[in-house]
Amino acid sequence: MSQQRLPVILALGVTQTIAWASSYYLPAILAAPIARDLGISPTYIFAAFSIAVLISGLIGPRVGRHIDRVGGRGLLAISNLVFAAGLVALALAQSLAMVGVAWLILGLGMGLGLYDSAFATLTRLYGREARSAITGIALIAGLASTVGWPLSAWGIEALGWRTTCLAWAAAHILLALPLNLALLPEPAPTLGAPAGDNGTPVIAMDRTMWLLAIAFAALWFVATAMASHLPGLLVAAGATHAQAVAAAALMGPAQVAARVVEARYLMGYHPLVSARLAAMAHPIAVLLLACGGAAFAPAFALVHGAGNGIMTIARGTVPLAIYGPANYGYRLGLLGAPARVAQALAPFLFAVLIEQFGAGAFVVSGLLGVVTLAAFLLIHAVVETPTAPVAAQQ
Repeated sequence: MSQQRLPVILALGVTQTIAWASSYYLPAILAAPIARDLGISPTYIFAAFSIAVLISGLIGPRVGRHIDRVGGRGLLAISNLVFAAGLVALALAQSLAMVGVAWLILGLGMGLGLYDSAFATLTRLYGREARSAITGIALIAGLASTVGWPLSAWGIEALGWRTTCLAWAAAHILLALPLNLALLPEPAPTLGAPAGDNGTPVIAMDRTMWLLAIAFAALWFVATAMASHLPGLLVAAGATHAQAVAAAALMGPAQVAARVVEARYLMGYHPLVSARLAAMAHPIAVLLLACGGAAFAPAFALVHGAGNGIMTIARGTVPLAIYGPANYGYRLGLLGAPARVAQALAPFLFAVLIEQFGAGAFVVSGLLGVVTLAAFLLIHAVVETPTAPVAAQQ
């Protein structure tokens, strides 16, 4: 990792940690106290969050096109302002409607400022050499839940949920915004792929694009379902509540450890190798739990977390390796749209599965893991791009 890139990677790692902790990982801690205070069901909070995830997916391609043209420095800075506005709106909410408005704003912030935008910003800066930088920020931000959940829980206990939201808003304004503005360089001019009559780049949804879209959608459905329901699922599998919470807490460290391994030992291989290995993790974790019962709950969390950690990197590096940096942000936005829909639906649909089948819901998530693996295995070794052929050496 170049010393010149280190400040950029550290800055984006910190700002991504704040962004994820104050949006994606917020409902798990704040939904219950907000619902209790406003006299509504927590289900409505999660429904508002699902809509926010959908909004982030809908604006993803447009955000990616903007970053492809001019870079991501300004857009990431704007995302901090939008995140802060949404968190302030949430802190001031007195009704379900106001909570909904707050999450609409936060959904815009998520579309502007989470991993896809950060990955596109790095690719716009470093081209094909962005893989190590993508791994670097994912390594740091992999601790977003490990840091964010305890901080939010402590804030609720000590200050209340409204002040906790305001504190996260302050973190965006006082820390994340200055880092994005001060440490992210402006990219050099570049040429993208040919554009259509309306100025939108022409990116064909070829066989590989469809396979990647299927893989990422299945992957993020499972990842979001586990993030939303894992402790309850482990209890349904026979663990005590304390055992389930302790096991689930292993996911964050497992993600980070796996990313260290990927950076140390897999960087010399095509990212498809990492993606295929990571896709195997959740089905293996389900088999471990099925064979060993509640005693294997920690093993499940470690194996699933490791796969999830590497797959987050693969989401950024596989399209880059196959198609190159031209219009990377737009391509990532197109690939991310189905995944965002899957993320939005996952908490509700998996709750229905758990209600009907209990721990048997793991069968569905395990099969989706197999679908992810199959999609990656079906991607050909050589893919022709609109600008240049890229050999995907495996």
